Amino acid sequence: MEKITVKVRRREGCEDLPLPCYMSEGASGLDLYADVDADLSLEPGQIKMVSTGIHIALPEGFEAQIRPRSGLAIKHGIGIVNSPGTIDADYRGLINIILINFSDAPYVIKRGSRIAQMVINRIYHAQWQQVDELESTVRDTGGFGHTGV
Repeated sequence: MEKITVKVRRREGCEDLPLPCYMSEGASGLDLYADVDADLSLEPGQIKMVSTGIHIALPEGFEAQIRPRSGLAIKHGIGIVNSPGTIDADYRGLINIILINFSDAPYVIKRGSRIAQMVINRIYHAQWQQVDELESTVRDTGGFGHTGV
């Protein structure tokens, strides 16, 4: 598996939080941890931005996608509003996660809770070529639900 180096800087006061890490040998996402000073209650239907306490510098040609954790989604109804969120290679700000509680019960976020995962991807910039016609395919213009239910 190809590896890249991503520079990371902790926000002051976040030295106790783990750096993003893969939780298994085959994991594609790095877990991100909540940088909250006290327990934070996310009420049903509520949206809150939660700091991860880190800043990163991705190599040029890469992006980081922020995705929900499946365990939080199925067990507690916790998702990410702008999923997947994108962190561009030239962004150096604090990484925050915009969480939403889709359930009917409050959910408490504790310091160091795993709140999201980050997947690093190679990116490509598109170069447009304007044409008069596009090649036909079997699907062609079939849209939503074109293959049935």
